[in-house]
Amino acid sequence: MAGILVVAEKNDGAVTPASLELLGAARQLSSQGAGPISAFITGSQDDAQTLIAHGADTVYTSDAPEGSLAEVLVPAVEEAVQASGADIVLITMSSLGRDLGPALAFRLKTGVAMDCTALEIQGGRLRATRSCYGGNARAEHTWTTPIQVATVKAKTFDIPEADNSRSGTVTPVTAKGEARIQVLATEKAEAEGVKLEDADIVVSGGRGLGDPSGFQMLEQLAGLLKQAAVGASRAACDLGWYPPSQQVGLTGKVVSPNLYIAVAISGASQHMAGMGGSKNIVAINRDPDANMVKVSRFAIIEDYKKVVPALIEEIKKLP
Repeated sequence: MAGILVVAEKNDGAVTPASLELLGAARQLSSQGAGPISAFITGSQDDAQTLIAHGADTVYTSDAPEGSLAEVLVPAVEEAVQASGADIVLITMSSLGRDLGPALAFRLKTGVAMDCTALEIQGGRLRATRSCYGGNARAEHTWTTPIQVATVKAKTFDIPEADNSRSGTVTPVTAKGEARIQVLATEKAEAEGVKLEDADIVVSGGRGLGDPSGFQMLEQLAGLLKQAAVGASRAACDLGWYPPSQQVGLTGKVVSPNLYIAVAISGASQHMAGMGGSKNIVAINRDPDANMVKVSRFAIIEDYKKVVPALIEEIKKLP
């Protein structure tokens, strides 16, 4: 096969973890016969070396500023696709990726599979799996066109270990689109601790908590766990119980932690679409028929006010 092109992103001056996860996906596909791995980034020589250390053989760099919109980057990525000869393009399912994936696919006269949770090579072609029907089913996609474009959900693949002894080629690309939108300023939501989408453990609460004070208990639990963050269902956020920036679901953040603890959350389809990729789900709910209980790996059928304090006390006893 012709090869794989990973479209990497930067945030706060560093290559994003999700971009490095794409290199893990690319290495897996390459081992199945997908060909050499290339990467594209709007960054410096140091950024290129980071990508090479994590598995890229060739890196194409653009001098477009960090944070450029899709309309600026599409011509540059298209040039990288042509230069590399790649027939598989992997993009992170980020705010940029949501725009860049469809726009690039249109330019390349192909289709795009969005928010993929699994990738593999079958019969020499890419097969992508993604959630559908609000996370209640899985759809598998293949392409009839030569080039295959997919955006990949964060935390789907592991970041490969860096090997600083690896060497590769760094090639600049010059194509650049015209920015028709001018970003005047950006404002980051204030948050302490681990970002929700980067957390290894997410403790989420729903309307079943009964009142906003329930989230104080969840924050206490998350504070005892490593790399943990607190999330909330849309219903809880709509009631003003927790900041909208911490909402998990189809209209909020999409998370894929190693452990998702759902406290008093029924499991509506839009919420499941935002956390269905979690590797392990633990439900704490009084309703044994709740959808969240049915999809969980472990479930505790009891009032969270009895369970969570007991869990906190037991965790405190650990060395």
